[in-house]
Amino acid sequence: MPPVHRTLERLRAGIGLVYREMIKFGVVGALAFIIDIGGANLLWHTVLEDKVTTAKILSGIAATLFAWMGNRLWTFRHRRSREPLQEVLLFFAVNAVALAIAAGVLALSHYGLGFQTRLADNVATIIGIGIGTIFRFVAYRHFVFAGVVPAETGSSEAAAERLAKESARPTGPAPR
Repeated sequence: MPPVHRTLERLRAGIGLVYREMIKFGVVGALAFIIDIGGANLLWHTVLEDKVTTAKILSGIAATLFAWMGNRLWTFRHRRSREPLQEVLLFFAVNAVALAIAAGVLALSHYGLGFQTRLADNVATIIGIGIGTIFRFVAYRHFVFAGVVPAETGSSEAAAERLAKESARPTGPAPR
C-alpha cells in the first residue's frame, strides 16, 4: 500500500476513534446532565430551597459518580492502562474542577449578578455544565484515560488508537 494510502487510513482511523469517543461521551454526559439538573431542581424545590449552590454541588457529585462508571466502563474502556486508584483520583480531580466551574457560573449569576429566578438558575447551570463538559472531555482524553490497551487485546478501538499514534511518527529514515 502506498504511503499516502497508509497515512489516509491512519488519519481516518484516528478520526473515527475520536468520533466514537465523542458520541459515547455525549451519551454518558447527557444521562449525567439529567441526573445533575434533575437532582438540583429536586433539591431546590424541597430541602435546599435557599441553598442553590449546595444543591448544585450535591447533584453534581451524584452525576459525577454516574459519569465515572459510564466513562470508565464504556466510553474510554480501551484507554484504561493506569492503576485504578490513580485513574479514579485523576477522574475526580478533573470533575472537581468542572463542578467548580459549573457552581461558579451559578454563584456568579445568582449572587453576583442577581439573577435569582429558577429559570435563571437553570440557564446558569446549563452554561456552567457546558463549559465544564468541554474541559472534561479534553482532560479525560489527555490525562485521565490517556493510556492504551496493549496490542494483544485485538480490539478495533485499540487498533485505531495505535494507527492514529503511528501516523504521528515520521516514516522516513532517521535524520543524521
